[in-house]
Amino acid sequence: MTVDREESARTLLEVVPIIMQGIRLEMRNRRLLDLTVPQFRVLAFVNRNKGSSLWEVANHVGLTPPSMSRLVDGLIARGLMARKDDPDDRRRVQLTVTGRGQAILETVTQGTLSYLADKLGDLDADKREAIDNAMEALRTVFAIPHGDGR
Repeated sequence: MTVDREESARTLLEVVPIIMQGIRLEMRNRRLLDLTVPQFRVLAFVNRNKGSSLWEVANHVGLTPPSMSRLVDGLIARGLMARKDDPDDRRRVQLTVTGRGQAILETVTQGTLSYLADKLGDLDADKREAIDNAMEALRTVFAIPHGDGR
């Protein structure tokens, strides 16, 4: 069976929001350390991209810089993130995840991974391998280089 790219796009557009809705619901139900999905995404991005700017994080999450600034201020107030001035550009701040933030990020990640593993548990090994292959292909297609705002 050959699936054209329009049908693949339609399926992707339909399935990704369902997966994200499930993850959001799981995080809300478990109250995973009182962390919202956007806060989790910010911590995860900054942890992967140490020294990220507020603009880079806002662009990744899809918030305006003022909205991201408020979200980051909240994470800093909770001791989960830190900011410092960029030594090369005083107008830019560099964001990092604190040790406490990394511990919470790990706990939330493990809880979310357990949820997803349970959801995939009834699939046979061939279907899980197909999912892994599809995810790797999607990662390659949709990857945005660090700092690229497009």
